[in-house]
Amino acid sequence: MNVLLETGLAQSRYQDREGAESTFRRVLKLDPRNKIAWYNLGVLAHQDGKATDARDAYEKALKIDPTYTSALFNEAVLLESSEPERAVQLLRRAIAVNPKASTAHLRLGLALAKKDQDDDARDSFRRAVALDPSLHSQVPEPFKDSASPSPSTSQAGSTR
Repeated sequence: MNVLLETGLAQSRYQDREGAESTFRRVLKLDPRNKIAWYNLGVLAHQDGKATDARDAYEKALKIDPTYTSALFNEAVLLESSEPERAVQLLRRAIAVNPKASTAHLRLGLALAKKDQDDDARDSFRRAVALDPSLHSQVPEPFKDSASPSPSTSQAGSTR
């Protein structure tokens, strides 16, 4: 089964979408609870603009493993414009599982900023940039100053 799954992943990498989808479906015939196959079917559907199919596949992966951060993140991205509340919930779950998921912090900040929850958005942007300073360029202008990467502070002279 691992060989079959690896084949599907390679087909995806080489843009053989039909082959990859067929291979992932074969994996699921052998193991209907394979979260990686469900997730990758979601990715393929998402890339093809099939939002309903993508969401269904991500949900199936999450039923198998509710902490599968890739599926949480991708479903959140899929739902950002149509169901922003659900997207926020999914991003918070992804961050709870992996607090170092810098891009999830960034996307959460973007979603919160759209909802005028500026303090929470600012906090998410700060965390994202602290984890990955290269994300600073993606922070919206009104939040850039508060999310600026800070040089590591020296502990010299600190009383702590």
